[in-house]
Amino acid sequence: MIGTLVNVLSVLAGSTLGVIFRGKFPDKIQKTLIQGISLAVILIGFQMALSIEKSPDIILVIFSLVIGAVIGELLEIEKRLNDFGNTLKERFAAKDALFVQGFVQASLIYCVGAMAIMGSIQDGLNNDPSILFTKSLLDGVTAIAFAASSGIGVAFSAIPILIYQGSITIFASWAEGFLTADMIRIMTATGGLLIVAIGLNMLAKTENIKTGNLLPALAVAVILSSIVF
Repeated sequence: MIGTLVNVLSVLAGSTLGVIFRGKFPDKIQKTLIQGISLAVILIGFQMALSIEKSPDIILVIFSLVIGAVIGELLEIEKRLNDFGNTLKERFAAKDALFVQGFVQASLIYCVGAMAIMGSIQDGLNNDPSILFTKSLLDGVTAIAFAASSGIGVAFSAIPILIYQGSITIFASWAEGFLTADMIRIMTATGGLLIVAIGLNMLAKTENIKTGNLLPALAVAVILSSIVF
């Protein structure tokens, strides 16, 4: 769990610095900074999405997104994430209109990806948190920029990081025995497209793509790849 704990602390520290320096930068600098981060997020997403290599891969990714979207809409995951963010906002008397946006976007960015999954598995199985330490550095730096733009809501993304990565670490031995290289590849490619969607939402300052409702696609990717391969 040491890797996840360090990751949580890095996000909290980065968010704190971002909030401290928020408002001390001209709006044009903040705008350009978040645009740069958005492009970097899109680049990371494309890099993950292009991990597909076999002929059935693209079909599995498409079906994973389609089935996952249906499940996500039925479960209203995006709405539940927003409701959770609003609850935190009211509880802590946050007056920042960007609170929910910062919480949801940061949570998805920090939790979706191969580094979060494989880093947690390696930490749990081999007591080697090196992957999560690297992720912590990246997350801490981006948390500064996110919090400077979206406010304290980014700090609360530490909660889903702790739950998500901590759970994978605890059940790492089971996960390692179940996940194959093919499953990880399809899940990574699917997650990459979700990351691209997040970057597009950030860049356009819209929430037209319900990335939260697409999260079940990751689980669907594992199931479909286990059937095909």
